[in-house]
Amino acid sequence: MKAELFHPRNWPAWLLIGYIRLGVLMPYPIQLMLGRITGWLFWQVAPRRRRITLKNLELCFPELDAADRRKLARKHFTSMGTAIIEFGMCWWASHERMDRLGPVQGLEHLKAARARGKGVILLAGHFTTLEVCGRMLGLHTDLFMLYRPIRNQVIEYVMRRAREKLFEHAIQRNDVRMLLRSLKDGKPIWYATDQGYRGKNSIMVPFFGIPAPTNPGLPKLAKSSGAAVVPFFGERLPGTQGYRVTVLPALEDFPSEDPVADLMRVNKLLEDHIRKVPEQYLWSHDRFKVVPRD
Repeated sequence: MKAELFHPRNWPAWLLIGYIRLGVLMPYPIQLMLGRITGWLFWQVAPRRRRITLKNLELCFPELDAADRRKLARKHFTSMGTAIIEFGMCWWASHERMDRLGPVQGLEHLKAARARGKGVILLAGHFTTLEVCGRMLGLHTDLFMLYRPIRNQVIEYVMRRAREKLFEHAIQRNDVRMLLRSLKDGKPIWYATDQGYRGKNSIMVPFFGIPAPTNPGLPKLAKSSGAAVVPFFGERLPGTQGYRVTVLPALEDFPSEDPVADLMRVNKLLEDHIRKVPEQYLWSHDRFKVVPRD
C-alpha cells in the first residue's frame, strides 16, 4: 500500500470507507436506513448532481410535471445513498450472506451462451444496483469485469482490491488486448456501455428519444470476438425483500451491419428496464453532456 494513500487530503475518503465498512455489520433494515440518510445528505451537498438529475429527468420523462420529477429525483438520491452502503456488502460480505439477498433468474441463458465457446458479453446498465447485483451474479459463474478506474485513489484502491479478490479478473476499460483474450478463452465479461462518451469514435444514438453521445464499442467487440451478448438486469425490491437479478436470452442477430441500429436496440432494452425502476438508474451522470460544470 502506498504511503501517499494516508496523506491528510485522503482522510475524508478513509472516513467514508470506514462508514461503508461499518454498514456491513448492521442488519439489512438498518443498512437501508443508513442509505436513506446518506442519500439525503448527498442531495444537500451535491448541487451539480441535483441539476444533472433533474435535467436528465426533464429530457427523458417530459410527461412528468416539475413536482413529480423532483420527487423522482429525491427517490434517485435515496437509491444512490443505498448503493453507497451496499458497496460494503459487495466488498466484504460473505458469499452465504450475499446468496440470501435474493434470486438470480435465467442462468440457463448464460449457460447456453457459454456453450457456444466464444465467450459472453454480459450486458448491463449503470443502475445503482449494478455493484451488488453483479456480486450476486458472480456467485453463480466465474466473472470477468470491465471497469473504468475512478479518480479518488483511496476508493479506487479499496474497490480494485475487493474486485480482484471477488471476481475472476478485473480488466481496465482500455485494455482491449486482455478483453479480447478473455473472450477468446470463453470467459463471461461484465460490460456496461451506457454512459456518455466523447471519444474520437463517439456516435450520437437516441436514448429516450434524445440524441446521446455513445460508445460504439459493443457491436465492434461482439463482431471481432464472436461472443454472445447476454443482457442482465438487477433491481432492488421494495422494503426489506432484497434484490432480484434477471439474465435474459442472448441477443439474436447481433451485431448487424448497422452499429447505430445495434446501439438503438441496446438502448431500448435499457429503457424498458429503467421504466420498471426509474429511481434506480444513474440519472446523476451527465448522459447527454448538457449540464455545464460549475
